[in-house]
Amino acid sequence: MGAEARCSDGPGGKVSRVIVDPASDTVTHLVIEPRLRLSTARLVPLGLVDVTADGIRLRCTVEEFGALEAAEETELVDGLDGGFGLAGLGGPMGAPAPVPVMVQDVVPRGEEGIERGEPVHALDGEIGRVEGVRVDPGDHRVTHVLLAEGHLWGRKDVAIPASAVTKVENGIWLNLTKKQVENLPPAGNG
Repeated sequence: MGAEARCSDGPGGKVSRVIVDPASDTVTHLVIEPRLRLSTARLVPLGLVDVTADGIRLRCTVEEFGALEAAEETELVDGLDGGFGLAGLGGPMGAPAPVPVMVQDVVPRGEEGIERGEPVHALDGEIGRVEGVRVDPGDHRVTHVLLAEGHLWGRKDVAIPASAVTKVENGIWLNLTKKQVENLPPAGNG
């Protein structure tokens, strides 16, 4: 997560999260935010993704990337002005007032999204935040969840085996205690 992705004819964007099929523990999509956020993030099927020594290459043009399914839905919401009708006052010099909106992530049915910064929960409480995931390039299975564990002055990055993950819902949930996670070796570069 955070890696740059390039289209076949130009810039794509930055990977903001991954979509996983929990039944098979495989990554199905990358969510890529376009460069400069000129449009919404896109769901990129893994079939369009090549990982090279130079980074992530997408097997699509910039135009085709822009036509992929949006990874966010924006919805107008009534009543967010506290019921006082403040939205009807308009902006400066008669400009329309900002319209309250709600943005939700789009995740294909039956799948789960994993995003950097989500909490990781051990059996006895929160242990840290997701830094990323490791994926087997052969079968696209998630092999490890990368965790930033500890505090700034005593922090280490840990690779938690995917077999320790019990669910992905409002964060990552593990079948390990804080002490077991603490005793895992630091994550290497593999």
